Amino acid sequence: MSTYLPTIKQLQYLVALHEQQHFGRAAEASFVSQSTLSAGIRELESLLGVTLVERSRRVVRFTPLGNSVVEKAHRVLREAEELAELVQAAGKPLSGELRMSVIPTIAPFLLPRILPRLRKERPQLKLFLREETSDQALESLHHGRADCVLLALPFATGEVESAKICDDELYVAFPKDDPRDPPAEISPAMIDEGRLLLLEDGHCLKEHALAACNRPELNASATMIGTSLHTLVQMVDNGLGLTMLPQMAIDAGILHETNVVARPLQGDHTSREIALVWRANSPRSDEFRLLAEELRAG
Repeated sequence: MSTYLPTIKQLQYLVALHEQQHFGRAAEASFVSQSTLSAGIRELESLLGVTLVERSRRVVRFTPLGNSVVEKAHRVLREAEELAELVQAAGKPLSGELRMSVIPTIAPFLLPRILPRLRKERPQLKLFLREETSDQALESLHHGRADCVLLALPFATGEVESAKICDDELYVAFPKDDPRDPPAEISPAMIDEGRLLLLEDGHCLKEHALAACNRPELNASATMIGTSLHTLVQMVDNGLGLTMLPQMAIDAGILHETNVVARPLQGDHTSREIALVWRANSPRSDEFRLLAEELRAG
């Protein structure tokens, strides 16, 4: 019986290749050269005595056994992550490395306000930030690439724990010279589905905006064009429609030097909940709750 055990690094390379389906992109995601990643996987195959990946010039194809090994590798890497978390949790809270994914409709508006104070008050904390859509961020969390995620609820998160940071109201943004002269608050019935501009799929703000309006026909009629709120604002500023913006973006000045105005959306469920989430039963749960308190104070 072989006594060889795969290394954590080899399993990380294998998982990265499975996720990226491309040696170059997998190497970039692993912060190594392509030759290093390829050699690590070949060494893993050689010492296990099996083929995990079928290679060709254009296609990376995992064997059935390779897919099974990847599935097991995810669990092994998760356990290794939790072991490291357990040790770190025994030390000083909010010190050392912490990887946080943040969604694009929060990152540019909330982080500039809270990070300077966090750096000053927690100088031992090395916070590595990654901006990802909600789906991507949660995948990173559950696969161990992120320790926690700052996102907006409600959203399907899987098995996580969470701590609320704040509520963020939704506004309707439209050109300043809109001929309809909108009132102080905009009712969902006033929104013209033919003019509504929303973020593309994968951004939870799109789902929150549609849910707040409670008009199913908007989902089919809205023009999905934006990958960022700044892009949507520029489209509105050029008279191409209207959109919905969170209050934190408006407070951060996203409408400065534009001819776009915003009014609160009228209704019972017209806000999103900003929350910090992390894997359920994490040994660092107390540390993440402390981080949430720091974020609330910002």
